[in-house]
Amino acid sequence: MGGKAERKPKVNSIEQNDFSESLTADDIVSLCLKGMSRVPILKPEQEVELARRLERGRQACRRLAEGTCSPEEKERLEKEVAAGDEARRHLIEANTRLVISVAKRYIGQGMPFLDLVQEGSIGLMRAVEEFDHRRGHRFSTYATWWIRQAINRALADQGRSIRLPAHMAERVRAFHAIRGRLEKELGRRPTEEEIAQEMGLRPHQLRRVIQASRELISLEQPIGVEGESELGDFVENEEVLNPHEEVSRLLLVEEIETLLSELSPREARILRMRFGLIDGKEYTLEELGHKFGLTRERIRQIEKEALRKLRHPSRTRQLKDYMI
Repeated sequence: MGGKAERKPKVNSIEQNDFSESLTADDIVSLCLKGMSRVPILKPEQEVELARRLERGRQACRRLAEGTCSPEEKERLEKEVAAGDEARRHLIEANTRLVISVAKRYIGQGMPFLDLVQEGSIGLMRAVEEFDHRRGHRFSTYATWWIRQAINRALADQGRSIRLPAHMAERVRAFHAIRGRLEKELGRRPTEEEIAQEMGLRPHQLRRVIQASRELISLEQPIGVEGESELGDFVENEEVLNPHEEVSRLLLVEEIETLLSELSPREARILRMRFGLIDGKEYTLEELGHKFGLTRERIRQIEKEALRKLRHPSRTRQLKDYMI
């Protein structure tokens, strides 16, 4: 109790999940504090190689779990498991600085910095498990999505666990009691004005009470046989992309910005505005002409020349993985 768990002595007795438990979130926080974030940043080819070793290690772990290996195969598989475990550790250690970088952006939002780092570390470990090197993504970009998700989820959970101030909780209770009583007395659903008058509140004060009541009911209502879950746990945010879609979008924007950086500042800005890459608005040639003090035809010529440069095979090759 309280000490570090001992590793199982025999690799062939390892369950599949044991392979991914060589580092914990606490371990990563310790690495950050001890300066292990100074491990050199990985190059793309190094990330791919580590991911391949990690994948081979998982496969070897599953094969060992079957218990049908010959002594020679068992020895080989054990080496692959060890190599995969080391690859996983290397991926994590080389990206602890990324956890700190992302966690810093959330300082002041109600959670201690070390807690932010720990939650981000959980996201980093999840990224290691989900990363697919075949998609061509940089691991650091992919991991950033998972780190943000983990921290945002922790902040949201913490926010939902904070109780209402005493005076607001009392008003919410009074609101439900008075609304129920008025509904019985009037034989209909009372209006907000009637409830506010009965409670002695101004309209804007009652609206705050109603909002607080709705949030409590909609997100904290226990559901399930044992009431072990809350409705908020099952509310899907349709605006949130899945990790692969989000990472692909981020990388596409990154690639586009890299390509645009090879153009002149004016050419790049015209294309960004023309295709809505700045604020979502796609400017017409006339609008751009007014903004740049040029004729519509001159803007068209600049756009055409810029697109011609970007269509060069050496540049379009960078975007081929994002084309449908």
